[in-house]
Amino acid sequence: MKTDRLISIVVYLLNHGRTSAQKLAEEFEVSSRTIMRDLESLDQAGIPIQSYYGVEGGYQIMDSFVLEKQVATNHEYDWIVTALEGLSSAYAGKSLKRALAKVQSMSHTGNSAVSVDLGVAREDDKINEQLMLLEDAIEEKCAVRFSYTNSHGEEKDIQTEPVGLQYKWYSWYLIGYYEKYQDYCMFKLVRMDNLQKTDIRFTKTHSLSDFKMKDDSDNTVHVKLYGKAAIKAKCREYLNGRITQEFENGDFEFSFSVPEYETFWYGVILSFGNKAKIIEPKEIKERIIKTCKEIQMEYEA
Repeated sequence: MKTDRLISIVVYLLNHGRTSAQKLAEEFEVSSRTIMRDLESLDQAGIPIQSYYGVEGGYQIMDSFVLEKQVATNHEYDWIVTALEGLSSAYAGKSLKRALAKVQSMSHTGNSAVSVDLGVAREDDKINEQLMLLEDAIEEKCAVRFSYTNSHGEEKDIQTEPVGLQYKWYSWYLIGYYEKYQDYCMFKLVRMDNLQKTDIRFTKTHSLSDFKMKDDSDNTVHVKLYGKAAIKAKCREYLNGRITQEFENGDFEFSFSVPEYETFWYGVILSFGNKAKIIEPKEIKERIIKTCKEIQMEYEA
């Protein structure tokens, strides 16, 4: 419907800023001429849309404009409720519960065909307490201190400005800012001890967009393995990669990218026994060989 598209264009411009008519046409799968008519309709309806010419030209809504009226449909509110319910199954934050209650009051159907259960992300009481403390510290813009054991078993005392919390690779992580090094880093909550909130205020304003996944780019390893047909389904299920080549006997080559020193994926490969063989990188192949030899020596002792 045209009305839905007009509302969606307003929301898109508010979220993305100056955008060309061609880009809007591609986004909403209509012609550029249709977009121009839509923009004219919005202007006539009192939406303050400004046009700009030149290389960086396009259309944007004036910064002073605030969208105050309800623009989501009941079905769209159902999707929001579904997402918040899924998050609440993993995280027991009070502010999250309040947000869920508010959105539920706006959803009139309560009949979403999809549900999400992230209960696997709900860890023990210690982790939940850490999450609450860190959420408070982020809101109050206070630095935190804790003892941290890294993936190499080294223990360090850390002071960082907490920026955000993220659940990935079956664990909760803190995204923190090192004022000393002017950089961001990720810390796994389960490796933290003696977590404390300080009275030290943030040295700058933070945004998650400032964090460019340095941890991923520096520590991610790209792995290729040769697998027997019997483990094909398990590779897809547990290693979150893709099959790059299949052979007549059902064997296959599989590629995936993972944090180098995370335990989960490494343990999965070991559990495959002689049904999987690392092709590359050489370092992971040698690490597997070394681990297997150490295990054999332990059992022969």
